[in-house]
Order: sequence, then C-alpha cells, then structure tokens
Amino acid sequence: MNSYVDFLNSLSDEETEDLGAVERWWIDRVLNFLASRPFKLRLDSSKSPRVIVSDLLEQARKRQRDSAGATNVGTVLQHLVGAKLDIVLSGIKHYGASAADQSTGRESDFLAGDVAIHVTSAPGEALLRKCEENLGSSLRVIIVTTPDRVALAQGLAEQFNVLQRVDVLDIEQFLASNLYEHGRFDPAGRRTAVEHLIAKYNEIVTKHETDPGLRIELAN
Repeated sequence: MNSYVDFLNSLSDEETEDLGAVERWWIDRVLNFLASRPFKLRLDSSKSPRVIVSDLLEQARKRQRDSAGATNVGTVLQHLVGAKLDIVLSGIKHYGASAADQSTGRESDFLAGDVAIHVTSAPGEALLRKCEENLGSSLRVIIVTTPDRVALAQGLAEQFNVLQRVDVLDIEQFLASNLYEHGRFDPAGRRTAVEHLIAKYNEIVTKHETDPGLRIELAN
C-alpha cells in the first residue's frame, strides 16, 4: 500500500494524476471479481421451490445491473431450462447463451420432440417471428420467460395472432412444478431434486460457457 501511495504521489508530481480514472479502474476490478464468484443458492426448507428459484434469478439481475453489457439473467434462464430438460429427456442439445440461432442453425433454444422451446428474459418481435416460423414448420411452441415478462410475451403473441398456438410459461413455476414432481412431493425428495437440477446446470455451464461465475454453489 505504501508503494502504491508513492506511485500515486509520483503521478501527482508529474501532473498526470487522475484520481477519478484510478477510482473507476478499481471499481471495475472489484466488479469483475464479484462477477467471477458463483451464485449462491441456499437450500432453505422453509421456502417454496418457486421462491428458491426467484432468489437465484434476483442474484443474476443484481449482477447484470452492476456489469454493463452482461446478460446473466438470460444465460441463467437458458441453462436452468436446459438442466430441467436433461433430467427428463435424452438427446437435448445445449449451446452457449451467446451463440446466435442463425449461426447454429437452431429453430429455438431447445427442440424437444415436436416442441420448439424459446427461453428469454426479454421477449420481442424477433422472437415472435421465430415462433411463426416454428408454427409454419408444424412445431408446437413454448416461450419460457421471467414472471414480469409473461404478460408482454402474451401481448406480442396476440399481436402476431398466435396466442392460441403458443404457450407462455413463467420460469419460476415451470421449474417449481418439476421440483415437486421430481421430488415426489416429499421434503427430502425436493432437496435431492434441487441438488440434481443444480448439478446438471453446473455441468452445462462448465461445458458451454467461459465465465465460472455463472455456476451455482449450494449452501445449507
């Protein structure tokens, strides 16, 4: 620290010191450090599975707000849905969240049987055009999004005249129902189901993402 203070003083002597720039540099380093740490998921038996998922997504939102250009929420959404699909189905293909559908030749984020599944935290017109293409290819369509974006996605589907042909699902309920079923409606079973889901999620993130901070660490 003494050496660093001497360094800053030397800049002052040379009239090149910009404490604002120095401060911004250190803030960026702190944010990068925090972003590299895994999300924490506390297994609190007093909380419902939906609230557990909601707490996790709130961590992703906070990190996204603190890191300009980050897409943590969308990435976590995609890989949580992918983990759930892996548990109930085989042959599901996974991609990094930044991989554009056009570059991978994908109809959607996931294709399960005749169902195209789109996972997004920001539904828009481009997504609905893709849904139209899916429907034109005789595929069923599901949009999975955050609770606060369900109404928006449904409104867009109505504008595109496909509301009766597209299912819009809330990610929290989408996962919570699976955790109840996979856990056989038993407290110990639900805990095992959450652990299984997070293990699958971490496996996907490790293989398809470069940011280790996207992993989820379980805590009691």
